[in-house]
Amino acid sequence: MRFVSATLFCLIALAASAHAAGVEFVRVWPGWRDEESFVRISEYFTYRENTGRETVLRTQPDARAGFYFLTRTKTDAAISGATFKLEIVSPGNPQPRVYSFSADIPRGSRVFQIGVTGSDWPDEDTYPVAWRVTLSGSDGTVLTSAQSFLWSNPSN
Repeated sequence: MRFVSATLFCLIALAASAHAAGVEFVRVWPGWRDEESFVRISEYFTYRENTGRETVLRTQPDARAGFYFLTRTKTDAAISGATFKLEIVSPGNPQPRVYSFSADIPRGSRVFQIGVTGSDWPDEDTYPVAWRVTLSGSDGTVLTSAQSFLWSNPSN
């Protein structure tokens, strides 16, 4: 049942994204991830997290379990000093919580795991009511964004 709910939520969440020339979100895929889903075999030898070809950004860097927004970017040129802004409306609280993450965006395609982790997210059974992810350049100019259906239609 949880898989069906998550799939349905993700399909509804895939809204059209606005993007500046050369920068886009190919996909934003929200969902819960357990701490164990990040453990790779190399960690048993090095005692350090190996994120592979993904960049992992967390509200609480030492807490891995949480609600993540797998965000695939595609750019024509690298972007230094960019900022991801994640806005989330949670059940029972109509005021959005806002989180910001600094990142350098490499040219081409890249996956960012943007996570609300630790005590910042209640539990694995909680899903956001609405959300928006925005990518801004170092000067604050919005380069691209994606949002859930309910973010654009809060009164419905």
